[in-house]
Amino acid sequence: MSTYEMHRSANAMPGMFGLFVSTFAAWNDARATRKALSKLSDRELDDIGLCRGDIETIASRF
Repeated sequence: MSTYEMHRSANAMPGMFGLFVSTFAAWNDARATRKALSKLSDRELDDIGLCRGDIETIASRF
């Protein structure tokens, strides 16, 4: 016996709106990362292997 799937998932946010939303989400993730890392002391950053100069590089990866 075989089955046939009657439902199919649709693209939730197609086109330019979807691009805008994904770009905004990436920007917001980078902003939140930058903000969180900036709140850490130099010692805390050193504990996780970072320095202040690394914050922008790390945040831009998101």
